[in-house]
Amino acid sequence: MLGASSSAVLAQTSGTTSGIDLANLDRTCKACDDFYQFANGGWIAKHPIPASYASIGNFNVLYDRNVDVLHGVLEDPGLASAAPGTNERKLHDFYASCMDTAGVSAAGITPLAPSFAHIARARDGDTLAAPLAELARVGVGAFFSASGGSDQHDSRTTIVQLRQAGLGLPDRDDYLKDDVKTVALRAAYVDHLTKTFALLGDAPDVAANEASRVLALETLLATKQVGRVELRDPAATDHKMSFADLQMLAPGFDWAAYFAAAGISTAVAVNVAEPAYFRAFAAMAAKASPTDVHAYLRWQTTRTFASALAAPIDDEDFAFYGKTLSGTKEQQPRWKRCVGATDRNLGEALGQLYVTKAFPASAKATALELVANLRETFRDDFSTLEWMSPATRERAIAKLAAFQVKIGYPDRWQSYETLEITPTSFAQNVAAGSSFRRADALARIGKPVDRTRWGMTPPTVNAYYNPSINEIVFPAGILQPPFFDANADMAINYGGIGAVIGHEATHGFDDQGRKYDAVGNLSDTWQPEDAVRFNARANCVVKQYDALSPAPGVMENGKLVQGEAIADIGGMTIAYKAFEKWQAKHPRRTIDGFSPEQRFFMGWAQVWAGNDRPESIALRAKTDVHAFDKFRVNVTLANLPQFASAFFCKLNEAMVKPPADRCEIW
Repeated sequence: MLGASSSAVLAQTSGTTSGIDLANLDRTCKACDDFYQFANGGWIAKHPIPASYASIGNFNVLYDRNVDVLHGVLEDPGLASAAPGTNERKLHDFYASCMDTAGVSAAGITPLAPSFAHIARARDGDTLAAPLAELARVGVGAFFSASGGSDQHDSRTTIVQLRQAGLGLPDRDDYLKDDVKTVALRAAYVDHLTKTFALLGDAPDVAANEASRVLALETLLATKQVGRVELRDPAATDHKMSFADLQMLAPGFDWAAYFAAAGISTAVAVNVAEPAYFRAFAAMAAKASPTDVHAYLRWQTTRTFASALAAPIDDEDFAFYGKTLSGTKEQQPRWKRCVGATDRNLGEALGQLYVTKAFPASAKATALELVANLRETFRDDFSTLEWMSPATRERAIAKLAAFQVKIGYPDRWQSYETLEITPTSFAQNVAAGSSFRRADALARIGKPVDRTRWGMTPPTVNAYYNPSINEIVFPAGILQPPFFDANADMAINYGGIGAVIGHEATHGFDDQGRKYDAVGNLSDTWQPEDAVRFNARANCVVKQYDALSPAPGVMENGKLVQGEAIADIGGMTIAYKAFEKWQAKHPRRTIDGFSPEQRFFMGWAQVWAGNDRPESIALRAKTDVHAFDKFRVNVTLANLPQFASAFFCKLNEAMVKPPADRCEIW
């Protein structure tokens, strides 16, 4: 429950406006028939998808506002006069190199020459290892990824993590399915590959042959890769072994040469996430045609650097990955792309300047108060769950109490001292950024996990739960309207950022997160009977989403989205209870014709207003672990009797799930 000091802080943010733009509503639609349309129909009608977007929503709107702030930072003349070697000067030089389209054009494909030279040395499984390590150093994810990550059984320690990678199409099923749309997608992919090889200077017949070879090799890889749904099970990717065991598991590839070239110690344990894939990869590497491997690696390298190369390759890359896959009509303005590239490569240096302009200390304090309230409410909820045994309840409450909370930005900023940036070569800077991040990641192997690190940059419009650290993280970028607005009443804030906080906290106890203990070790501490009862409730969510179609011929995948859907239901449940506690201490007000409870649910709905292109819908359905925006509103709220009560919905109306069909977890 809220203490006096907490109430005082939160009361200060309870403004006189509802935080709802009434023009965004569609009053021709009843709230109990389709709440998403009721709350967002006006917004949807007023926001056609811009040509440079695959979709448009409030996430995009907020991202654009943040990008405008970052743009102003990077265009500040003071950065250009900063001393060489400072973060400010590196930000300027990186951004300037990206904006130097004449220099990028003049360079042509010459930035690829060093990587192509490494590729030329690969002749068989023994000589492939060192070139792969060199390509990985500059960000090319061919065949597999090797990095540092927490030991699933000792979360304090960083070990080697090997994971499957290296496909050019979005999903392994794109290589395996034979329906009309998938076959057409593969044909478009081969055409894209052929055009790309031609732009590298290959003769038309050679380019076509290389494209076919790449598709065949990637198809072979796809047949051995593990699917997205299976990868959701932490136990399925938990295969810790010694380096000697790795060599025995996957002979045919020179792992010792790879580790040596990458600078990875062979004395540290290795987690091979997908053993069958690595066994198949090593066997393939031992007998693969050098011509096939060279074509594949040249393609993966070009794909990695496409956005940093001259317009012909950049445009061809966009033609497939932007237009064909997502339906986007045109590239975003150069300046916006350069801001994004700077954020990806110098994120905390740029973020440090961002928060001084966009995230006051008072916002961080208020967000921390909200988190404390939500955590206390979650603890109370655990205490009353009828399906959870006392032993499991005790462990869940202990895990909740151990949550590490990160708000806004790091307490200790990352150093970029060793990152060398030039104002004259964008591609060189992109390679340098990749090399810096990889060296940083590999240097952590064998050392204690640094729990102060962030997985997102401060301007990011997102949040996350990290099970290996047992932390919930909310960058400054998402702590803005419509998620959080200091001038809006607290009903909107609890329905917006409050539900986001609840959502991330619930991830600690969803189908994946519950399998980690309070310190982040993979350890199912729940009683077996509780796990059975939880799984039955989770399966209710899977069945609900399996029945949904966001567009003709496209279906949701309940098993893929269940974790996020469980977190949506849990987040809203906990946020509503937390809001009730807050409301009990403050005067009730009807604002803009809506009760506090109604405004709470509208706070959630307005976050998800959006429009998607058909291509984007098809892509998201097979790759995105999040359900579609409309379902995140309507299905989530239809499971909550509190929503039906707030809007006086009847049992036979669409926004009300009958008790027998309702998914209830928290």
